Amino acid sequence: MLSSAPPARSFLQKRVVTERKSEAVGFADLSRVVQLLQDPLSSSLKERQIFILRKVVKRCQHGFLLRDLADISKILNLCAEKVTDHPEYAKILCDLLQICGLPFLKEKASDETRFAAVATDCVSQMGYLMRIPLTEVRQQICASVMSFYSHNTHTHSSDGVYPTHVDYRGLMVERSGLAETLVMSLALMEKQLSIKLRLLQTLQILSRTSEVNCRVMLRAQAAQKICFHMSECDPTGPVLFRCSEILWNLLENGSRDELTAQLSNTDCIASLKEAFLHQLLNGFRHYDRQLRNDLLVLLSLIASNPSAPLIESGFVKHLTLFVTFPELKSHNPLVRNLKLSFNHEDFEMKKLLLNVIVVLSRDLAALQLFKEGRVMLGLMLLIKPRAPEPGSRCSWTPGQQEELQLQALACLISLAPLMLDDYMTCQGNTLLLLLLDWCLQEDSFSGRGHSFHGSGGQGGKKAQMRYCVRVLRSVVSLDLEALRQDLCDQGAIGQLLGVLRWFIGRPEAEDAVSLEIQIDSQFILSVLCEGDMHRKELFGSDGVEMLIQYLSLDAALIFSGLGHNKLLLSTVDCVWSCVVGCFGTEDVFVAGGGVDLLLQRLQLSPRHMLIALIGTLLELCESPRAVTRVQCWRGQRDVTAPQLLLQIWRSEEEETGLMRDRHGVIADVKRPVVSRPQDDPSSTSSSRDVSSAVRDVWENLRANIYCIFWKLGFEQLSGLSAEDLVTLSIIRRYLDFKVGEVLHEVRAELLSEGATPVSSDEEALKSLRQVSDDTVQNVRSLQQSILGRQQQEELREEKRLYEEIGFTHKQREIAAEAWRSYVARTSNYSVLKEFKRLREEGSTSDAPSEPALEGPETQHTLSDQ
Repeated sequence: MLSSAPPARSFLQKRVVTERKSEAVGFADLSRVVQLLQDPLSSSLKERQIFILRKVVKRCQHGFLLRDLADISKILNLCAEKVTDHPEYAKILCDLLQICGLPFLKEKASDETRFAAVATDCVSQMGYLMRIPLTEVRQQICASVMSFYSHNTHTHSSDGVYPTHVDYRGLMVERSGLAETLVMSLALMEKQLSIKLRLLQTLQILSRTSEVNCRVMLRAQAAQKICFHMSECDPTGPVLFRCSEILWNLLENGSRDELTAQLSNTDCIASLKEAFLHQLLNGFRHYDRQLRNDLLVLLSLIASNPSAPLIESGFVKHLTLFVTFPELKSHNPLVRNLKLSFNHEDFEMKKLLLNVIVVLSRDLAALQLFKEGRVMLGLMLLIKPRAPEPGSRCSWTPGQQEELQLQALACLISLAPLMLDDYMTCQGNTLLLLLLDWCLQEDSFSGRGHSFHGSGGQGGKKAQMRYCVRVLRSVVSLDLEALRQDLCDQGAIGQLLGVLRWFIGRPEAEDAVSLEIQIDSQFILSVLCEGDMHRKELFGSDGVEMLIQYLSLDAALIFSGLGHNKLLLSTVDCVWSCVVGCFGTEDVFVAGGGVDLLLQRLQLSPRHMLIALIGTLLELCESPRAVTRVQCWRGQRDVTAPQLLLQIWRSEEEETGLMRDRHGVIADVKRPVVSRPQDDPSSTSSSRDVSSAVRDVWENLRANIYCIFWKLGFEQLSGLSAEDLVTLSIIRRYLDFKVGEVLHEVRAELLSEGATPVSSDEEALKSLRQVSDDTVQNVRSLQQSILGRQQQEELREEKRLYEEIGFTHKQREIAAEAWRSYVARTSNYSVLKEFKRLREEGSTSDAPSEPALEGPETQHTLSDQ
């Protein structure tokens, strides 16, 4: 008996578990419940149906199983049909919906995948029940959706039954399109503020983290519909807050373009403008100011859409008042009683307003409103340096004032070129030059460098200098001589030279911000001095000395990736614009070693920098002194300027794919200087376009190199090898080759257009073509003769070398024979006597004789000789 007890307890435990599962969910009865509710014969048994439904609610109070969701959906639909005629079903329907807010239950891990479609339909059905015009039902639907989608962990689990994961529930909501259904149901809540607020809260939760929900909500025009509810009467303010939060969620997780398109209509803009003005003029809490700034961000987003009717809605006109407040006083009722607390939220609003006017500046109509609202004057007042007022509560803090100053300068970069009349009226050049002078002064000012525009300016005024120079660059880039003359009259050239001198020799001048300031300053000088002799004279020797110091930049920095290559290019451009053409500055530049530095840069710089360097060198070669310096220059490995130019020519030929043999001789006598880009069909020119032969002249360096050699001369160039002479023969006839190439193109165009030249023109073309072919053949013959002379010279050199080797071997043999003779005389007495006899006989006949004994020292001397 005792041994049989454990099996009995095990059986009882299994039965208890089975009964608890049945009591917990009662799934076996759900199909009968559906049949009971559908059977026409039981339609009068209302009390019986309600009793059964209450029993289902009690048994399923911990959640519905995934495999029974199909029956639950049918029960919900049947209850929804009956609730219109029988309000008693409303309480049961709310109880069932409350259980739907709990996680669905699973018996197996595979249930989530197996019943995914059923779960999606059930969640979707909850949204469709919003059609029921009962407040408690709609309230319960919103509460259930928020509970079901919530990330709160449900720890309850029956025996053998487990709740689904929160990620699974979120996936079911996304697949069901519930968010889209709830957006569509907003139209049913026109006069039900409490339900509308609950529904907006639900949509806020659904759109907080899900990109899918945001996408389906935008598909249902959620942004436009929600924006319409912003202007409704809501004394407590939560509707406006919920709408703003939903729009922000759609912006962060949805399509920005789609959101902007939905908000870019007159009604939405009017609603947003009304809400913004209400918060600005009536809001006094921290919460109100934050909400006001959020609305302004949305309006700035709409401003980026060119088709948005912001001007027609009157928002831009109101905006100009707020941008210039409190810098400019106005009697407009909107700002007459407006008070700013100068706190962080007001500071953020000021920055947002400055950002909006930059976005709106692309519209000419908006620019006209800016002129009427004196926006340019307000910006000028913001950038003007001011002494801080200690203890004042009616102004910005020094840190805030610095950020506003920098952002106003950033706004001027875009607005000043578009509002030149206002810029000149407000004496913008004068104010910017004064600000630039203030940046160079040494005082106690120390930049915070915390803002976006203040990067690189911590501990100084470098950020202000950076944006000040940027504004000057934006205005001088315009082809307006009056503005440039005004800058020069106020000493801009001298001040910019002072800026460049301020950076020379400073260790902090190697960061990106400092390099940008120097590049922009040199660009402004180039634009001001280009083509004006008087301004080049103002540039003077001080400017030339500055350029020479920049040209002396360490070559290793060019490849450092910090931006020194751009600085070198701007320096070369400055030489071209500020030095070339003025005899005085050219002489100072040449005397200071500027030509030598340009040639050094030419030898060490990459290919993309050679165009500016060779072009500047060509312009300087108009001066005889510069030509002399080029001829005398020696670079690394004792390379001369002609050798360097010839090397660059060969590199250019290789880069453009010209046909040459391994010795550099012309390989294609019909097209000696035609490059690969000219053969490209996409680059062929028509009769209305520039000839490809002519276009090739300015697309590579060969034409400039030819002109430099034309200045230097093609004769008496020392130190050239045979390879250099072969290349030089091509350069010498480069112009003749291009003429022949143009004649070939003229002939080809005539044939392509079906035109036949007259006999005299045909004869002229043939003779010219023959002259061109003869020129190519002559150059090719000259190249071959140069190579032949080189080959003969190499053979003579080889013969001389072999003769030296033979003479050396002969001397070694003589030395060896003398040594053997010496050894024999010193080791054999008879040989010594014979040698002495021969010597005496030779002396009697006055014949030249050798010494009696030759020591090793003498023999070694002969051997060395």
